[in-house]
Amino acid sequence: MLTTVQINALKPREKPYKVADEKGLYLLVSPSGSYLWRVKFRFHGIEKKMALGRYPDVSLKEARKKCDEAREQLSGGQDPLAVRLQAKVEAELAARTTFRVVADEFIEKMEREAKAPATLKKARWFRDLLDPSIGHRPIADITAHELLQSLKRLERKGHHESAIRLRSFSGRIFRYAVATLRAQHNPADILRGALTTPKVKHHAALLDPVKVGELLRAIDGYGGKIETRIALQLAPHVYLRPGELRKGVKRRSKGTPDRRRRGTPFSDNMM
Repeated sequence: MLTTVQINALKPREKPYKVADEKGLYLLVSPSGSYLWRVKFRFHGIEKKMALGRYPDVSLKEARKKCDEAREQLSGGQDPLAVRLQAKVEAELAARTTFRVVADEFIEKMEREAKAPATLKKARWFRDLLDPSIGHRPIADITAHELLQSLKRLERKGHHESAIRLRSFSGRIFRYAVATLRAQHNPADILRGALTTPKVKHHAALLDPVKVGELLRAIDGYGGKIETRIALQLAPHVYLRPGELRKGVKRRSKGTPDRRRRGTPFSDNMM
């Protein structure tokens, strides 16, 4: 077995030569003066060699530890070289799979699913808010603490509702990363309840008949697009949310006539 004193006493020669330690571990001394750790092993009867680093960057003790790890992999039926290559590929892939890359891919998926332009615009806005802090980070390495810091920066500006929505958006990105095997966990889930919940401010209902009349007359006098005016005039009669009213008109304009109530732009269940 080698000792550190013996290694330090080695001198380069005209040709490379090996100095054995144990369990297939040896030191390759090159003519240039490099001292390179190597381990020799057989996998399925084929002799292979694997580099373990340069001495003294990798000490004798560290080289023996790496050698033992390779031997453990062999005993478990694994090729240490293949294991190392796989780990290298995964590390390179993880480094390229940043939060920004996965977020862009998720938004492209939303586009293919024909999400509303307003929804896509808001998603891109959320992505850009997170980009300076975690956009460049491998998504598998992002911790709940990192994400919380990003959300707290927005919260400290008084944007409590936006911070909550941003946590929800990031959670969708992390869930997508988990589903596509590029992350192991969703740190946004851990942060439920970590942000300040803003007090909901309800708008007062319009109950005064005089005020209601003023509103209806204002609607009749609306000078914008005729489609908007008609929708506003319909709203008090059908009691639909703006989005439902818009979709109802859109569906009616593209679909077939309603056979139950000809001449009526909505089906009975929307009345």
